[in-house]
Amino acid sequence: MEKKLLEIKDLYVNAEEKEILKGINLKINKGEIHVIMGPNGSGKTTTANAILNNPTYKKIKGNIEFESEDITNLKTDEIARKGVFMSFQLPEEIPGVSVTNFLKFAKNKVTGKPVKIFEFKDEVKKYMEELNMNSKNMERSLNVGFSGGEKKKNEILQMLVLNPKLAILDETDSGLDVDAIKVVSKGIEMFKNDDNAVLIITHNTKILHSLKVDFVHVLVDGKIVKTGGQDLAKEIEENGYTQFKR
Repeated sequence: MEKKLLEIKDLYVNAEEKEILKGINLKINKGEIHVIMGPNGSGKTTTANAILNNPTYKKIKGNIEFESEDITNLKTDEIARKGVFMSFQLPEEIPGVSVTNFLKFAKNKVTGKPVKIFEFKDEVKKYMEELNMNSKNMERSLNVGFSGGEKKKNEILQMLVLNPKLAILDETDSGLDVDAIKVVSKGIEMFKNDDNAVLIITHNTKILHSLKVDFVHVLVDGKIVKTGGQDLAKEIEENGYTQFKR
């Protein structure tokens, strides 16, 4: 059985004519949790957006394969339907669209199958309880009036409900207190299994204190300059990124 899920090969990406990624290579297998760390402006979020082919970011060279299929130039919605999910650093607020209706619409679009509403609501409530979320939020407009922590938990809820093959979490730990980070970490552990994978993008090590990861990649100035295990994150926590900028 093929274990490789995502492979990025020699990827160069520009944003507004500025070169951001300068030859990224990355392979993620099923059952793995990868972390991309780096200082602000190093290209972490660009990497995530390039995988989903956000049109703001222009690929200059290289390609991206998902389950051995070239997805480099597919549309974002097509990539999502193949099983790639991305949570956002700054989740959007959508007035007038409840959390339940948003999730139901997204589930239908991803699976192409009608959603059985009562079973679906029970599933959502179960996940919300696990994430210490107020079930009354199901009927609130998506992210409107939510705290920063509630918005980030809502992103994890979406991941659990949509159950993608690859979950990309962009700065999900940003601005969260210790308790909220533990809840997010719990959601990742609930999601992870031998048939999917997680790519966490962050500039600090807080989320790694309560989460076991397989690989840590250090991204500096558009290039992965070092790859290691969880110990590499501890090294960064102690010494910062200065050592990798030389």
